Amino acid sequence: MTTNLTHGDHITTTITRPAHGGVGIGDLDGRVVFVRGTYPGDVVEACITQVKKNYAKATLVDIVTPSPLRVPNRCPAAAHGAGCCDFADLKPEAELELKTTILTGQLTKLGKLAALPPITAQELPPTTGWRSRIRLGVDRAGRAGFRKAHSHDLVTDHRCIQPMPGLLGDGPDSIVGADSNYRFTPGAEVIAVLDDDGNRHVVEVRKPARGRRSEIITKVISGTGDVVQKVGEYTFTLPPTAFWQAHHQALSTYSDLITQWVAGGQYGAEPVGWDLYGGVGALVPALHHALGNNSHIHSVESARIMATSGQVTFGDDVHFHIGLVGNLVDTLPQPDVVVLDPPRVGAGADVVTRIAARKPQRVIHIGCDPATFATDIRAWSQAGYHLSDIVVVNAFPGTHHFETLGLLQP
Repeated sequence: MTTNLTHGDHITTTITRPAHGGVGIGDLDGRVVFVRGTYPGDVVEACITQVKKNYAKATLVDIVTPSPLRVPNRCPAAAHGAGCCDFADLKPEAELELKTTILTGQLTKLGKLAALPPITAQELPPTTGWRSRIRLGVDRAGRAGFRKAHSHDLVTDHRCIQPMPGLLGDGPDSIVGADSNYRFTPGAEVIAVLDDDGNRHVVEVRKPARGRRSEIITKVISGTGDVVQKVGEYTFTLPPTAFWQAHHQALSTYSDLITQWVAGGQYGAEPVGWDLYGGVGALVPALHHALGNNSHIHSVESARIMATSGQVTFGDDVHFHIGLVGNLVDTLPQPDVVVLDPPRVGAGADVVTRIAARKPQRVIHIGCDPATFATDIRAWSQAGYHLSDIVVVNAFPGTHHFETLGLLQP
């Protein structure tokens, strides 16, 4: 018999399994209950916030009995309410296994896959001091800080364990923390980047509209504002607002996988590779290396500033196409290999179906959200492609986020 629940009810439940988004799942008399900030093995008191026929959502009130997976919080900012490191109170050695379990559940439930290839779980050291760029809020007093979870409030006096040494600065030179002398424009956002030349760039961007992300730089606080990033022999110059992989070891890890997976195919004399949602083309060197010097690489990117930067770097060696992938995929030459790294919302069934219709021999699909990755994989499956390899990369240690790379073949 299912318990009658209403908004505001307090319940006690045991968390039995993880869900995507830093949420734990408990059961209450036949109804699933989702509680954020919990781990398998926790016995918790929670307050019901939403009730549906087959499930309910609740906020954590108290941990009655902590899970064996729990440890003291490693991140000072998160311990004071910041939303930066929501897995900082999880045993580090359990994190990757938990994320792999979450991905398996998403691929089974949302991806509708009856069978999966073995999933390789890859740690990405270091697990602290890994982040090369960060975006901070600014309070009314001009102090920069980390946003609290699901809030506009800031934690300004405590530091996070994610940033690389030197990114936030030290002592009076620190841009965040109780000892910081910096004061910024109230309501603005601050972006800090530590580039591959070891230079720190700190800029202010305009206060974003509600629900939007601001990219308009209003003031350069330190550095030149020209961020230098390097991939092998190639050097890119970007604004601090431009996308780049946050973990400073992520790009080399993804490039190694691409090289390995692409090199296993049989291609013609002048193979064609597509780099979709390519940004500046940071994954192009790996694709080009695997396909050989006679290959032709076509990169599609919607942000003109990113594509232009890539074109400056690669010159005529890479064909850049500026626009939405969905608008351009039918105009590109026949591909042998496709690498796509869509944003968090995924590529979508329409784009996947149209890529599949061009019949590439190999597809490498990269996803930073396990739910949208799973729905994209379902679209690939419906289009006649199967997953032959999956790698989970712990590219965001101490958080519920992770990256998934999948190799698909017809």
